[in-house]
Amino acid sequence: MAGLRQIGKRSSLYGVVIFFSLFSAFPFFWMVIASFKRAHDLYTLKNNPFLFNEPPTLEHLHHLFFGTLFVKYLINTVVVGIAVVVITLVVAVPAAYSLARWAGRWGENLGIAIFLTYLVPPTLLFIPLSRVIGFLGLQESLWSLILIYPTFTIPFCTWLLMGFFKSIPLDIEEQALVDGYSRVGAMVRIVLPLSISGLLTVVVFSFTLSMHEFIYALAFISSSALKTVSIGVPTELIGEFFEWGPLMAGALIPSIPAAILYTLFLDRFIAGFTMGAIK
Repeated sequence: MAGLRQIGKRSSLYGVVIFFSLFSAFPFFWMVIASFKRAHDLYTLKNNPFLFNEPPTLEHLHHLFFGTLFVKYLINTVVVGIAVVVITLVVAVPAAYSLARWAGRWGENLGIAIFLTYLVPPTLLFIPLSRVIGFLGLQESLWSLILIYPTFTIPFCTWLLMGFFKSIPLDIEEQALVDGYSRVGAMVRIVLPLSISGLLTVVVFSFTLSMHEFIYALAFISSSALKTVSIGVPTELIGEFFEWGPLMAGALIPSIPAAILYTLFLDRFIAGFTMGAIK
């Protein structure tokens, strides 16, 4: 009986995991199918929507790359994402290290307070941030997004890295100081290499947030040539009719690099989001 119960529990667990895996993978599957379906096959109601009833085609990808500004959207997204990642690392790393090592209990409380600012809904900050962008004259500029996005990424990443730095034994840094390193040198040569999981998590989180953010990108930029993927695809490819093929292809292509990164560095991301608890 015990063996049957164990088999039943495992079967139930695997069944639940398989169900949610298929449920989560279905949008990606549908994007792939719709991206390569012919228009006639895609819009014919009698055809099976989950199969290629006609030979696959590249017409949607061709239209996306050569009939729209999709490549420009990708370039703008990469520029904004890289800038946000650099700003986030430059500010969050020394801030988190200082709070984790030097401020004691006050540092922990301050870190929690910084994290709470990340939980403020963007809709509440929209008006004051819009005033800031208007005052600086950054409307219709990628600099508006580069300035605004770090206000979301820095608080969370600072709190995340604080926990990760605390998981590194202080004795290692003290030994580096005895060997002649300065405090900054010990951080750069000792702490940061040991915190690579946390740093990777910060990089991916910052980049994906800047790639997927919609509200501020829609409000601050209306020029087609300056739009990012998150607003360029839904606003420029939806006209009188929904062009489902190019829309799905435009959603599929940016998701592939993110999926590859999360797959290759999954264990490091888990270590980062659990603040080094598994190290």
